Amino acid sequence: MTDHTGGSVFQRMGLTPVINAGGTNTKHSGSRMRPEVIEAMEESSEVFVNIDELLIRAGEMISDAIGVEAALVTSGAAGGLVLQAAAVMTGTDVARIQSLPLTDWFPNELIIQRQHRFHYDHAYLMPGANFVEVGKGRHCYPEEIEAAIGPNTAGIIHLVSPFTGAGDIPLPVLAEIAHRHDIPIICDGASMLPPRENLTRYLDEGADIVSFSGGKGMRGPQSTGILIGRADLIEAARLNAAPNQAIGRPMKVSKEEIVGLVAAIEAFVSEDQDAETKRFRRQCEMVVDQIMEIPGIRAQVEHDSKDHPIPHAVIYFDRDWRGPDGAEIHRRLMARSPRVYISPLGFMGEIYMDPINLQDGEIEIVAQAIREELLKGSSGG
Repeated sequence: MTDHTGGSVFQRMGLTPVINAGGTNTKHSGSRMRPEVIEAMEESSEVFVNIDELLIRAGEMISDAIGVEAALVTSGAAGGLVLQAAAVMTGTDVARIQSLPLTDWFPNELIIQRQHRFHYDHAYLMPGANFVEVGKGRHCYPEEIEAAIGPNTAGIIHLVSPFTGAGDIPLPVLAEIAHRHDIPIICDGASMLPPRENLTRYLDEGADIVSFSGGKGMRGPQSTGILIGRADLIEAARLNAAPNQAIGRPMKVSKEEIVGLVAAIEAFVSEDQDAETKRFRRQCEMVVDQIMEIPGIRAQVEHDSKDHPIPHAVIYFDRDWRGPDGAEIHRRLMARSPRVYISPLGFMGEIYMDPINLQDGEIEIVAQAIREELLKGSSGG
């Protein structure tokens, strides 16, 4: 079990580790790399190779493992967004590739539903794209997409992410519109793994190129990601990426990270997802069982295809709750020793526990910490 008091390298740096029961967000270090990933990275660190050749071969191995047309290793999912935008604007045209981010002489507009705007979408703008926003904050309609399409449209963005709302245009409908106008759909599915079927789901629903994180649910190197999809768009993305002298040059991926991600994906697709899901549910039930009798809250295990793609222990605060809100509970858990991180995200101020990063012995610490802080709150502490 991990030493949560700050042993080893982090103690020497004066930092205090966290028990991560809040998921795979980058701010709290993503996920725990698999042993086979560490082994592959260490083995490759002593050998030199041509990076272009490595990227091409790694893409072949990844696409074979997943069962898609083509793939490219990227510098995280956000790096993949930059390359998606670049790919649909430039294709494999060398003059356009060398022109980025100056794009005023070729199509450079990306249509995005207003409710799909998110904190990281400036990555799409970095190579010189411009947004055309459509719809309202809660709804968008197909005819609004149709009206926005014009001679400068390079692509249409589709975001798949927890807590984006339910009034957006479904991907299959969006794809039908886009493809009727010969426009590609670029999709961000960064955090939507597991479940493993999502690796191909968005392509099956009509997306042309999809970005995933490699350092979240797949448990590869934290700073990696993948693009998968149409071979021509993957090739265009590769030409815009490092080690080429192009817009993606600053977002290089090392040989160690590339082979580490290949190892992670091969392991990820071969795992028993049902057994994994059952383990996550058991861990969530341990938390719910510890707190369900506390007055003023409602705790339950939730698992769906969008907001909770793996089982989560979700805590709602009733109207008669007199204790601190979810943000304060989150702050208090992070002030404990050991520090415990849970997610403060939600539609109605709820907080939730995500078990994906927990090791043996940690769920008991997490459940007890949540119980103690909620009991303090219920008694006015």
